[in-house]
Amino acid sequence: MRLAMHNWMRVEPLETTIARLARYGYDSIEINGELEQWDVGDTRRLLDEYGVSCWGVVPSMFGTRSLVAASEQDRASSVAYVKACARFLADTGGEVLMLIPGTIGVVIPTSDPDDEWRWLVESTTEINDFARSVGVRVAVEPINRFETYVINRIDQALALCDAVGDDVGVAVDTFHMNIEEDDLYAAISRAGSRILDVHVADNNRMPAGLGSIDWERVLKSLEEVGYDGPLAAEFVANVDRTPANRYPGALETDLDKLDIDPMQRQFIIDHGSTILTESFYDWMTKMNAQYLRGLG
Repeated sequence: MRLAMHNWMRVEPLETTIARLARYGYDSIEINGELEQWDVGDTRRLLDEYGVSCWGVVPSMFGTRSLVAASEQDRASSVAYVKACARFLADTGGEVLMLIPGTIGVVIPTSDPDDEWRWLVESTTEINDFARSVGVRVAVEPINRFETYVINRIDQALALCDAVGDDVGVAVDTFHMNIEEDDLYAAISRAGSRILDVHVADNNRMPAGLGSIDWERVLKSLEEVGYDGPLAAEFVANVDRTPANRYPGALETDLDKLDIDPMQRQFIIDHGSTILTESFYDWMTKMNAQYLRGLG
């Protein structure tokens, strides 16, 4: 079993993240697409130093970034940005570009659905053509309706794949699927050989094994469709500010260090892990790996 992990959930130096992954036996990383933060040469050096590979890049779809934006200029700049992420992925030796088509946090449609679908297919086709030219693949990731309105379910992602090309795949995410799919195990089966990446978090978005998802069944479903890529952790612990917090010492109180885009900053405060202490985040990273490897 191969394990990977995102780094979007916690704002910290890349070396801190990569060193943590190496310490707990993760094989690879999926890098947040805030490209101004990463230098290709430095990233490759760190990966080599710690024996961790780049598996994927996750474009950061905040602000005006959207493949279905009503503004032609915004769509064009969004496509250009995602293509830059594909280039960075190729330059760092990665394989899979995750694609969330709409702006994260925008849950109300802004245009006619027929127009949006046409724009989505056109934009994804352009991105896929470029990705193919640099030797990486595109995986459309459905995320839940409370974070986007564009692509929420596996069948929607598969429809986009069919409209764009046979080499476009999907990234399945157990947390989002638990919300949107009637049967997340059947959805894995339907996605079949289209699955290019798997994001793992339990139903409560905690590390695998700390919720109610049947992980043995998840692994069996993935095995049946022939998926042999890594399982990429994307856990985001509940931010509990009450006396009922089951994890004493979990909350970080110094928020001044979040020197990032205000919209992304607020999203991470509300949904992310930067406001968790280092020791608690380390523990979750370790627990996720131990649990999944114990099943494999």
